[in-house]
Amino acid sequence: MEQLVVSRLVYGLNIKIMRSNGVVHSASITSINQDRSSVHVEWKEADTGKAKEVSFIDVATMNPELLEASYDPPSVKENMPPQGIMASQNQKRKTLSRIPAPKEALRGRSTRMTAIPETLPADNEMEVEMSQIAVQPIPNPGVRTRSTKLSSIGEHRLLPRVTESADDSTSNTKNGQARRKSNIVKEMEKMKSKREEKRAQNTQLRTKRVQDYDTSVPNWEFGKMIKEFRATLDCQRLSMTDLGEEHRICVCIRKRPLNKQELGKKEIDIISIPSKSVVLVHEPKLKVDLTKYLENQAFRFDYSFDESASNDIVYRFSARPLVQSVFEGAKATCFAYGQTGSGKTHTMGGDFLGKSQNVTKGIYAFASRDVFLLLSQPRYKDLDLQVFATFFEIYNGKVFDLLNKKAKLRVLEDAKQQVQVVGLVENEVTCEEDVFKMIEIGSACRTSGQTFANSSSSRSHACLQIILRRKGKLHGKFSLVDLAGNERGADTASADRITRMEGAEINRSLLALKECIRALGQNKAHTPFRESKLTQILRDSFIGENSRTCMIAMLSPGFNSCEYTLNTLRYADRVKELSPHSTEPADNQQMEMENEDESQSSLGESECQDNLSLKDEELSSHMNSFQAAMSRIGELEEKTVEELRDVVQKGPEWSNLLQMTEQPDYDMESFVTRAEHLLQESSKVLIAFSESVSSLREAMQTEEQASKQICKKMKPNK
Repeated sequence: MEQLVVSRLVYGLNIKIMRSNGVVHSASITSINQDRSSVHVEWKEADTGKAKEVSFIDVATMNPELLEASYDPPSVKENMPPQGIMASQNQKRKTLSRIPAPKEALRGRSTRMTAIPETLPADNEMEVEMSQIAVQPIPNPGVRTRSTKLSSIGEHRLLPRVTESADDSTSNTKNGQARRKSNIVKEMEKMKSKREEKRAQNTQLRTKRVQDYDTSVPNWEFGKMIKEFRATLDCQRLSMTDLGEEHRICVCIRKRPLNKQELGKKEIDIISIPSKSVVLVHEPKLKVDLTKYLENQAFRFDYSFDESASNDIVYRFSARPLVQSVFEGAKATCFAYGQTGSGKTHTMGGDFLGKSQNVTKGIYAFASRDVFLLLSQPRYKDLDLQVFATFFEIYNGKVFDLLNKKAKLRVLEDAKQQVQVVGLVENEVTCEEDVFKMIEIGSACRTSGQTFANSSSSRSHACLQIILRRKGKLHGKFSLVDLAGNERGADTASADRITRMEGAEINRSLLALKECIRALGQNKAHTPFRESKLTQILRDSFIGENSRTCMIAMLSPGFNSCEYTLNTLRYADRVKELSPHSTEPADNQQMEMENEDESQSSLGESECQDNLSLKDEELSSHMNSFQAAMSRIGELEEKTVEELRDVVQKGPEWSNLLQMTEQPDYDMESFVTRAEHLLQESSKVLIAFSESVSSLREAMQTEEQASKQICKKMKPNK
């Protein structure tokens, strides 16, 4: 049976095949294997050519007509050899034989004819074509035959074998086909049942996966995707036994755990730290058809600390190497940077126990402890070093001494172009406990305010300086700065003017700090330290070969903090650009081109992105006006205050003039002359002061208008 079916499978024949996904379509036969067990077929799908090897059983199952055709009774012409066909077509060449066949020759021979005469000739002789006798037809297993009877009337004669009636043959054929069709149906039903079982298993597996994750959690689909992605990671955490590396500029990343507020909202964790230097952000995204997917963005830094890392480990790899360099005469700086509520004060100041802070568990305290440990070592003991400490804050571009009742300080440059903080008191300390007390006093009076992320957030840059002096001269200085939390200008635009000015000043100082650190790392000739009070005070930490810097960027892992976390990472990445896949700094131009290409590809997903792009450009324009107005306000404020100070200085002269009139014999001529002189001098000061006040009012109005435009653009379209 197989040989008959295979013989009908020729090159180019179209047959039906079934794909692994249950789809049935036609394909063309390209070749047949030598073992006759399978065939190769080809077809086109979406203008793409595809091929497959199909077994003989699958061909027979999907193409039952081949089986039916193989069991059809052959016609006379199909069973005749070529000479028989020609003989039947040419009656003139027909020859008759009246020679009777021997009885022995008829035994075991079976000759089938498709038609026989209803009556025999009168002479008991039968005409038989010689070609018909030589035919060896292929027996049809579906047709039963009767044995040939011999008659001996006078002499042996050959009688043809007669087939069963047409009705019996048709009935048997139909029964055979029905049986064959029933087998095919059974095979199809088996395949169908297997597909249904597989679908049921997949459905059950999906249901089980959903049950493994709490679907009541907001954005649980993203959480499930993040969980499955993390299952493929092989995380390697930093430990105290790992060896540290020397860096002139060290950039570290620290991820805090989810806080109570985020746990109460059931936010998911979108940050993964697979190794000691790589950070992954699983940014939730939506396609145009609202399909949810993750965009996993990778960043590389010198060190990365996950939520399980303690302050000891963070200090071990970040600030501790800088303490050693200070004793060698360096000027080092350690910054804690991040979004509001990301854990900067916890890292620098110490653990919080309710509202109270344990200052002995922060980087401030660890650095102080190591300073006195090194001071007692023999190699530094002979230097006769003295330790001093200062603690001040920078708020809205103004400097206040946290250890002297928040006295306002002035930042000036001396004749040697050295920045001096006028009025800042240096307190000598003899042990680490003295530093702890200073930290407690200064932290208690530090300026704080309410933000969108924290009810009590630090709104100033707090700087603790540990200064080493040798015989009154500066030997080394270590500045530890807890930076104010950065915020988007769009978030502060809807707040009051004081909050807007706070945010603008914070962002301006952070941008200036980034550029100063980049200039230090790239050995640039110019350092833009005059852009803010923070960089102006820390000027000596950014100039010279013996300067070292460390930045600890704090990350908030919550789902709703994704944009702020990415901003923090991009800021830290710009400070020291390292490729996620190499140890060398990445080429700035190449990275900018790649970011530009990515942004263009993401904007091209749909036409609605063009509208968003236009909206972003308008918002950016208003943000630039807002920032310019804020800078203008800061400059005019300083100018106005200085002119007011000049006006106040004229006050005693007016008081002396008044006292002059109280004398019984005062000189009226002298009184008038002095009064005219004071009026002339005061008018100049008052006019200048009046102009400054008017300019300040104009700048405030411009800032107010820009903030309203930002709020208007930030509102969703109705």
